[in-house]
Amino acid sequence: MISKTMQDALNAQINLEQYSAQLYLAMGAHCAGKSFKGFAHWLAVQASEETAHAAKLITFLLDRGGKLELQAIAAPPKDFGGVIQVFEQTLGHEKTITASINALFELARAEKDHASEIALQWYVTEQVEEEAGVGEIVDHLHAVGDQGGAIWYLDSKMGKRGKR
Repeated sequence: MISKTMQDALNAQINLEQYSAQLYLAMGAHCAGKSFKGFAHWLAVQASEETAHAAKLITFLLDRGGKLELQAIAAPPKDFGGVIQVFEQTLGHEKTITASINALFELARAEKDHASEIALQWYVTEQVEEEAGVGEIVDHLHAVGDQGGAIWYLDSKMGKRGKR
């Protein structure tokens, strides 16, 4: 059985993962509206990954005898600036997710909830990959700027992203 404290924290993380999916869908639509279909595709794939992350947490919570308590998901912003700003915001958001996962991991450790600690280890590792991947995109965008042919090359490259 999972503690009420851990149950509440997992429910909050589920909500945050679902917000992430909404945020990335909105960012993708923003990019598509500027004819950056490749960046839009990358963000759509990212949104589906965030939904999968939430589903994995839901399964874990229910398997531990916890109760799922879904909350309203805040609406994401409507404007994100240029593509560079979109991915800078994406990196900032991933850092927020990392901090939240780390806090959950610490809670599991403090409660001596070994099952949660082990399950959350996957998310800790995933966040290292997420931040590294988005950080690389931000670096590439800063290198080429938001004008000229190189950004369209990057857009084309981002359109080839498949699911991990």
